[in-house]
Amino acid sequence: MKPIQESVGKKPMLGWLIFLVTLVVVFLLGLLASSIMERRAESVYAYTPQVEHGQWEPRNEVWGENFPREFESYYNTADTTFRSKYNGGAMIDMLEVDPRLVVLWAGYGFAKDYNQGRGHYYAVEDLRNTLRTGGPVDDKTGPMPSTCWTCKSPDVPRLMNEIGVAEYYAGKWSSKGHEVVNPIGCADCHDSETMNLRISRPYLIEAFERMGKDINDATHQEMRSLVCAQCHVEYYFNKNRVKGSAFVQLPWDKGMGVEEMEEYYDEMEFKDWTHALSKAPMLKAQHPGYEVYLKGIHADRGVSCADCHMPYKSEGGQKFTDHHIQSPLNNVANSCQVCHREETDKLIQNVYTRQDQIIHNRDKLEELLVRAHVEAKKAWDLGATEEEMKPILMGIRHAQWRWDYAAASHGGSFHAPTEIGRIITTGVERVQEARIALVRVFHKYGFTGEVPYPDITTKAKAQEFIGLPMDKLNKEKETFKKNLVPEWDKKAKEREATYQVKM
Repeated sequence: MKPIQESVGKKPMLGWLIFLVTLVVVFLLGLLASSIMERRAESVYAYTPQVEHGQWEPRNEVWGENFPREFESYYNTADTTFRSKYNGGAMIDMLEVDPRLVVLWAGYGFAKDYNQGRGHYYAVEDLRNTLRTGGPVDDKTGPMPSTCWTCKSPDVPRLMNEIGVAEYYAGKWSSKGHEVVNPIGCADCHDSETMNLRISRPYLIEAFERMGKDINDATHQEMRSLVCAQCHVEYYFNKNRVKGSAFVQLPWDKGMGVEEMEEYYDEMEFKDWTHALSKAPMLKAQHPGYEVYLKGIHADRGVSCADCHMPYKSEGGQKFTDHHIQSPLNNVANSCQVCHREETDKLIQNVYTRQDQIIHNRDKLEELLVRAHVEAKKAWDLGATEEEMKPILMGIRHAQWRWDYAAASHGGSFHAPTEIGRIITTGVERVQEARIALVRVFHKYGFTGEVPYPDITTKAKAQEFIGLPMDKLNKEKETFKKNLVPEWDKKAKEREATYQVKM
């Protein structure tokens, strides 16, 4: 083989070619080195704390100084433009969409107002605005207890740490209005020093302990669902632990299925309210998303809530969790298609098909429940006794518990369609058994006609049917927002101005 000098001497162009190739290679290596150094610099910038703050810092903006990408993506939960076939980020007046709900919740706050929730950004604002929290005029008035703030803000674990859990649960909802002002955020789910996921609500830890489990044994992947389970669960207010305090408690002692929780409630003779028409001792399912998720195929395959609702994304060479908590249907590429290879339209249609099938049967159960409540009122009017009505009312209670469990587990028709379908079917069975028993009562008291179905074609007609004074409730709410809310915000601003943050 000839030396390269001899080859170049005979062919000068070869030398120029080698020079140019070398120049290109050096240039590309320079770009690579620059990119690596830039990514390292970004990594240092992204994960080197810009400020120091404590675990109970409730202001998401302060945490965002250290984790700007996560913070910026979280505030995308303020976007209300996306709307799927049934839900999405927009506020939807569910009582207007389905006035039957007013009758099902007669005597309970949800008959006044029930909106499809917006993103986490609006958690505090929407709770202030709903008619369910009433129109308090000071810190001692209003229909709801302080406990109703529990899932809405990182100010809640701050308060629990500052004044104690029992004291936090004490008093009216309005008594903590000036304290709870920051929407759901960083301190709810993260340790401030390590950024590891953590449980900030004691009732979830206590529920595990009563089941003989240690939540500290949960894996990181399990924690990516458990931090959601701090709020997206079934719960009730236990007023027997400390006098004057309404503790949040999860009814999991006998199991996490719909029947096991029903048995738990029945044994303790618990009721959320007495129905205004039927006088049935009712249960209000909250939002048992976690329990229903556990019954589905995704949980069985080890997929967490965050995998679909907060998928990973990359930006500037950094991989991080997208904190724009939202429907996967608005982010199919990063959620569904990480595992599923079908086209976007196909995957969305799969979801809608399951929702259509479930909601069709759920709507039928709603109609039957409305009839059962109205017919039960007729039985009372005819002179039926408590002994005659007790088994009938328990049938209505159990049927509506199943309907509400299916309806309140947002996304349940996709998370576990087989289980939700089964629950609705057993609800239909129970309400029809109750209505058959009512026919026997009618016969005993000489009534042979058909109880007319009420005209509840609009929310306004349904609320008038059950006797709600909507003008009065709306005026009280407007007065509250005009007079009391500004005071809350002023006090909160003054308090937060005293917080110490090290730069």
